[in-house]
Amino acid sequence: MNESAIDYAPLTVEDILAENRRRLARIHTPYDPIHGDAADPYRVRVDHPGMEENPVWVPKSMVDDRRYALLNPRRKDFNREFIRLRILHDFPYWASKFVYIKQKGGGEDKLFVLNRPQRRLVAALEEMRRADLPVRLILLKARQWGGSTCVQLYMAWLQMVHSRGLNSLIIAHQGLATDEIKDMFDRMLRNYPDWLLCDEEGRPPKGRRMENGGLSRGSFRVTARNCKVKLGSAERPDSCRGGDYNLVHCSEVGIWRATQQKTPEQIIRSACSGVLLAPMTMIVFESTANGTGNYFHREYEAAKSGESQFRPLFVPWYEIDQYSLPLADIEGFARVLLEGREAVSALSDRSQPGAYLWWLWEQGATLEALNWYVAERSKYSDHGLMAAEYPSDDVEAFVHSGARVFDKYKVEALRRDCQTPLMRGEIDGDEPSGAGSLCNVRFCEDARGGLVIWKDRELPEPGTSVLNRYLVVVDIGGRGVRADWSVIAVIDRDGMESGRKPEIVAQWRGHTDIDLLAWNAARIATYYGQALLVIESNTLETRDPVRMVDGDQSGFILNQLREAYPNLYARRQSEEDVLQGVPRKYGFHTNTATKPMIISGLIQAIREGLYVERDGNCLDEYLTYEQRPNGSYGALPGRHDDLLMTRAIGLHICFREMPMPRRVMRRRGSAPRPTLF
Repeated sequence: MNESAIDYAPLTVEDILAENRRRLARIHTPYDPIHGDAADPYRVRVDHPGMEENPVWVPKSMVDDRRYALLNPRRKDFNREFIRLRILHDFPYWASKFVYIKQKGGGEDKLFVLNRPQRRLVAALEEMRRADLPVRLILLKARQWGGSTCVQLYMAWLQMVHSRGLNSLIIAHQGLATDEIKDMFDRMLRNYPDWLLCDEEGRPPKGRRMENGGLSRGSFRVTARNCKVKLGSAERPDSCRGGDYNLVHCSEVGIWRATQQKTPEQIIRSACSGVLLAPMTMIVFESTANGTGNYFHREYEAAKSGESQFRPLFVPWYEIDQYSLPLADIEGFARVLLEGREAVSALSDRSQPGAYLWWLWEQGATLEALNWYVAERSKYSDHGLMAAEYPSDDVEAFVHSGARVFDKYKVEALRRDCQTPLMRGEIDGDEPSGAGSLCNVRFCEDARGGLVIWKDRELPEPGTSVLNRYLVVVDIGGRGVRADWSVIAVIDRDGMESGRKPEIVAQWRGHTDIDLLAWNAARIATYYGQALLVIESNTLETRDPVRMVDGDQSGFILNQLREAYPNLYARRQSEEDVLQGVPRKYGFHTNTATKPMIISGLIQAIREGLYVERDGNCLDEYLTYEQRPNGSYGALPGRHDDLLMTRAIGLHICFREMPMPRRVMRRRGSAPRPTLF
């Protein structure tokens, strides 16, 4: 059957209620780390007579351990030997069996049983450890679920169970936090079984389990494991100096303040520079967000983009069990949610629009969690204040002062067309620059190339030409370390005359000299049927030490390019300029008059889905683009808008300046005509 002919039943309130029951059932499924999770594909059932618990589901790695085959159920000490082996492979079991922590709100100490976000965190850490990789994680979190405690106890597990002599360094944001950490270790060791602290000869520990580790009160030693734990705070940078450390946890990095003595970067470098990039080492940066452009924000974005050795992990508020509120009229709440799912305007500054609440539902929040969010949101007069405490995703977590330019939901609607590129490489010619650069133009595959292609060029049928099909737009960055990326985007306009959408089909991104960038763009435009080549000329016409541009180079570079490439974009001239013989100016100039115009056009294109986007990174730029209080536009601190600007300029010219594409017949024997604009 044709998919378009399928009659999909509309979503109903009962559908939402049924899905909510399924979500609640998953959340409330009993978690039993002692017996293990039978549904976990990484665990297998083990059943031995005489064990304290039977049966149990243990990690597969335990059964694969050669020591498992040597266990003898008939031996008197079998149960303890089984436990010794299991705790090597099963952190949740070790924590819930032997680790006591302080109970929030008072009362007796309790065993450490992982909650839902902590299970996600441990799974991420274990994925790296089990693969014999260095553990490197940057954790962006909502508040109050024990992320710091979990990281520190995971480090303690490596020290207490896995390897003797592993030293750790824990840096909190202030001194009071270091006292709490020391108290946590003291509780754990006070209740820890003697037989698990035996030395290699099987002798139980003597004397105090935790001793002062040196002159500093922030350092102590676990004698039975021959390991040291050092505590420092960002308030006292001298306490954070690294040394012979294998495990480093930097807590609440987002709120570390730069002082006259040291910046957060310097503290991190001092603490972590001695940690080897090797298995059984661990570095974790963890924090709630605290604005954009700071060290933690930059490091998280680098991890998210795959540019650093760290892996990112974000925990949204709706995965934390305590953020839930029962509903007196759950059916009525579901009906309001369903009927308001397309509303993009909030009823007041203390509420979120229905579309946002529906988006949260689609992300996996329960109705009870949404009810809590609605109630809590009324406490705050601005969404940014709420997001700072209870972020829903890792974009809104970083609070900003301006207003988002693009509709979050419309941006996400474009993501369904994003794809992995078909090819990567470069477009080469006979020369790296100059007219010879445009001779013998061809694609050369290269895994390290800057050009990605989602859809290769389509050559017209013999005897025909296609005019005004391809458009190539260049946003100039620079070659300096602090410069923005340079981007060359290719837009295919084929079929626009019959209602098809223009689409991004190729893109080059990198750092290079501006003249080489211009010739590279001309080669790409030549490859795509002598496309209209539009170069954003602001950088060429201004002095910019960041981009390493000195003075007006537009006349030299663009006029030189014009002599070799026939389809270069020039600004429209007034009748007066034409009469006076004013030379044409090449390139698109972004200024206070044209920028609002092209951004408005891009807002419309995104809102109405007027084009096809292929690069998810561009959508990320849309989500972090703001209009500032002074009315200007720009990316959030630490973010880029180079991809965005190629779309803004390109779609403006695509829809408002270029004629529709059309196919024409060539005379017999005539040369192919360029798609001149």
